[in-house]
Amino acid sequence: MHIKTLTALALASLVSAQTYTDCDPTKKTCPNDKAVGKEIINIDFTKGANSFFKNMVGTTLQYDNKLGAVYTIKKETDAPTVASSRYIFFGQVDVTVRAAFGKGVVTSFVLQSDDLDEIDWEWIGSDHTQVQTNYFSKGCTETYDRGGFSSVANPQDEFHTYTIKWTPTQLDWIIDGTVVRTLKASEAKGCAGYPQTPMQIKLGTWVAGRKDAAQGTIEWAGGVTDFNEGPFNGYYQSIKIQDFMGGDGVTGPKDATEYKYGDKSGTWQSIKVLTGTSTEDIDTTSPSKTGTGSSTATTLSTVPASSASSASDSSVSSLPIDSSLNHNGSSSTGDATEATGNVVTGGAGKLAMSIASLGAALFAGAMLL
Repeated sequence: MHIKTLTALALASLVSAQTYTDCDPTKKTCPNDKAVGKEIINIDFTKGANSFFKNMVGTTLQYDNKLGAVYTIKKETDAPTVASSRYIFFGQVDVTVRAAFGKGVVTSFVLQSDDLDEIDWEWIGSDHTQVQTNYFSKGCTETYDRGGFSSVANPQDEFHTYTIKWTPTQLDWIIDGTVVRTLKASEAKGCAGYPQTPMQIKLGTWVAGRKDAAQGTIEWAGGVTDFNEGPFNGYYQSIKIQDFMGGDGVTGPKDATEYKYGDKSGTWQSIKVLTGTSTEDIDTTSPSKTGTGSSTATTLSTVPASSASSASDSSVSSLPIDSSLNHNGSSSTGDATEATGNVVTGGAGKLAMSIASLGAALFAGAMLL
């Protein structure tokens, strides 16, 4: 009975947390996504801010010459978050981070696409032994059972490097060079489909342990946040970004300037890789993100597609709403292969994963209130 009640409470909290995407390319024609391309992005936040990332509304960051970008939580409505100005279409992202401490405080490293695919790392401030991983497909919110837990030592006191390596066939979550979880694209089906469309990188912290949050949410987050113990600081020290441009890091296009949805299927094979010159910054609120230079398009079609289901624009999100950025959130069923990590499975573990998955879904609600 307690399990049923906890699940119901957690699900009830999703009502006010609506996903936002400025334009879903699976539903209408949208501006192209500006690509990271062949450039390897290395950012050392101990040296200060970098124009590759944009601060979301309400975000003010400090920079420490040893610790990096400081994400501070002082009150319930704080949710400092930045988002990349360019997208990757498969790739590898390495983030060196020390998570914020505190009950109810969540640190998040997220990849999100315009059509609501998502890949996550999340740290609960009161959990000193593990980190949570998750993935979503096309904004599907039918179930919440794809989250996983992986062991990591003292994530609030020590810096670790957390990596997402994402190819057309496989997704790996990696801690300090060791793979802790693997998802095979060939086994990700239906609502639990494989994330496969161009994504932004988002880094942030937020409060899940709000006094007005549902009991299930508070329990997932470790309790109600006591701001007398704050401020709560998370530190992003550095990030390295490699765009595979629709390939696997070995094969694929040699460069890319933009990514264009070739149709409304949401499959990676439908994405066109545009090459050539493009000087216009990404701006999802403008009629077009397409550059003024010449471009050529390549449509990729070498690996069988996983199924991609569509969803409405009103789903659940893990990130704060901002009209200049695109968001996602959801979860679902499926028998995706997960290997080489401490990924929770079965019985109470599935409940834990369900509650964990809700964390990604509740970030938007924090910013709406």
